Amino acid sequence: MEVNLIGLGLRHPHYQHVLEQGSSVDWFEVHSENFMHHGAARRLLMTVRDKYPLSLHGVGLSLGSADGVDKEHLCRLKELVCQLEPFLLSEHLSWSKINQTYYPDLFPLPYHAQSLQIVCDNIDLAQDYLNRTLLIENPSSYIEYTDSIYREVDFLIHVAQRTGAKILLDINNVVVSCHNHHWDPKAYILAIPSHLVAEIHLAGHSIKTLEDGTSLRIDSHDAPVCAEVWDLYAFALQRFHGCPTLLEWDQNIPEFTDLEQEAMKATRYANIAMPI
Repeated sequence: MEVNLIGLGLRHPHYQHVLEQGSSVDWFEVHSENFMHHGAARRLLMTVRDKYPLSLHGVGLSLGSADGVDKEHLCRLKELVCQLEPFLLSEHLSWSKINQTYYPDLFPLPYHAQSLQIVCDNIDLAQDYLNRTLLIENPSSYIEYTDSIYREVDFLIHVAQRTGAKILLDINNVVVSCHNHHWDPKAYILAIPSHLVAEIHLAGHSIKTLEDGTSLRIDSHDAPVCAEVWDLYAFALQRFHGCPTLLEWDQNIPEFTDLEQEAMKATRYANIAMPI
């Protein structure tokens, strides 16, 4: 199937709507871990796959784990990939597993030579086994490590260049992390070579006011995309024009038609973007 620009994160409440009434978006993304076992959910997803291109977005490979990628998880992922044949396959620059203990979160990494080698080794192993190129998503973060020697964006670029992986540029995550760490979001975008980005994510976030009066951005995926994220998306499209764009919304999920309209706002920005 031909894949165009605008996609939507497909969540359980909207499966029947998509199958019965269709959608104006071009493709859908689902989380890999929700479909690794055969059953009704997998069969339903295959029906969606017959009508729309699919992207698989994983949260469980734990590419930053020093004890390596879980081989059983990788095996289940390969079986899913072989059946669904997604046009994009992505994961996060994070870790969530240590000593066979799994945590329900995506923890940030220190950015130094040792962690770079660990991430690259894990990506190489995964890509070789899956026989697919992975897209690696920049994280949303709330802490920085004192022993980091790379900027986050430079670390991400090194990972992509050393492994042949591509970057999934989450614009919302850029806004969240840059606010929390006092980075320059436009400098973050401009640092990335244009050929490395293969997908863009958009989402909403929330703001928490701390006791000292400062604010923290939270990557909550529970609200419309804010003006700041739309503005940075418009700026990014000048550099990464033509990349497939996906809207994520994972909490307080609205009616499908409202979600669809939010996603389709991206077409306006794509149509007016001029490459730089």
